[in-house]
Amino acid sequence: MNTNSVNDAINMQKRERIRLERIEGDRNRVEEASALIVWFDTAGLTNPNDCGGMLARLVNLAYTGVLLYPDNLAALAPAVPGRMLKVYQARSIEDLERLKSLTPSLQDFVVASPDPKVLQRAAEQGLKTCYRAYVDDGASLHQSIQEGAQHSYLMIRFKDPTNIPLELVIASLQATHTVLIKEINTPTDVDDAIVTLGVMEVGADGVMFSPRSHEVLSEFVSRLGRLDRSAVKVEVATLVRSVPVGMGYRSCIDTSTLFSPTEGMLVGSTSQGGILCCPEVFFLPYMELRPFRVNAGAVHSYVYNFGNRTDYMSELRAGSPVMIVDHTGATRRASVGRMKTEVRPLRLIEAEFASGERINVLMQDDWHVRIFSDEAKPLNITELKPGHKVLGHLARPGRHVGIKVDEHIIET
Repeated sequence: MNTNSVNDAINMQKRERIRLERIEGDRNRVEEASALIVWFDTAGLTNPNDCGGMLARLVNLAYTGVLLYPDNLAALAPAVPGRMLKVYQARSIEDLERLKSLTPSLQDFVVASPDPKVLQRAAEQGLKTCYRAYVDDGASLHQSIQEGAQHSYLMIRFKDPTNIPLELVIASLQATHTVLIKEINTPTDVDDAIVTLGVMEVGADGVMFSPRSHEVLSEFVSRLGRLDRSAVKVEVATLVRSVPVGMGYRSCIDTSTLFSPTEGMLVGSTSQGGILCCPEVFFLPYMELRPFRVNAGAVHSYVYNFGNRTDYMSELRAGSPVMIVDHTGATRRASVGRMKTEVRPLRLIEAEFASGERINVLMQDDWHVRIFSDEAKPLNITELKPGHKVLGHLARPGRHVGIKVDEHIIET
């Protein structure tokens, strides 16, 4: 392995460690931990019907929080449902005291302020805090990181359109539990909001994007839906069979991203589920690593995707969206860069879940092709034996053009 490969592996392992830390150790709440955070700034709104009823509409969409102010708190707070976070902007101690006089339950609020003294007072009252920063030079960038790391949230607005300062903030906060929210400068800039959520792959934790027209809001919500970070259920299955089946066409899926050591793709021969297949991120004695690649399986296989959909391996092309899954079930989106299909010896791998249901996958019959063990370690498929524990996903059978349908179907 050359020096670059070693460095790539170290960087991926570091990114994986930090990502798992930010899930805060609770594997049962992966879906919640990986959800997108989207806030709306109510500055200038005085009642829920302003801007054509913008607030009344967005509370039923994918938004997760609303920023309120002393002058609109009484009018707007009652229209914000309990599922949404209420963030209160307090520029002074007097603003903070006003919150206490206007609401019966302070614990329903996060206090945001550009003034650390206000946030200190709020913290003393047992409230979660959000440092609101504006970055226009190096000094303000470092100040925002230093102060923001002391609070539950850092909401930050940048003067310049480059993402470089955002990348520096993301990198600096990786080992903390501070939730990073980027404030989008222009209420029509959907591109900036969407790109922000994908910077450095993990993206900012969330955005504050506050359109004032329904057309822009509709476009944003539509594109936001395609950034799905939902989780899938990954379970342990027991290997029951591993046998050579002769020659056939298999495909490698080369993506436009880099996999971490516990991420892969779910691939199966039937709509009942798939095996979590390893990327080429682990040491190989005779070839360089391909950390963008999954040697995924025979061309007839299903590749599990977002929205409870599947794609046939043979249907994937450059630019096709694919779902990357880690051993906890957390997901992220990637794009296919290239499909590489060749004739190779194939091996049938069959596994059984605790429920008794079985799934199988055909993969290239070669030692360097791997699937994940129950401990998220690579298992060389030519060394698999009955009784080995592997990771997979169990789905309800029945699909038409990749879409789940409710029908009786038997696949073997």
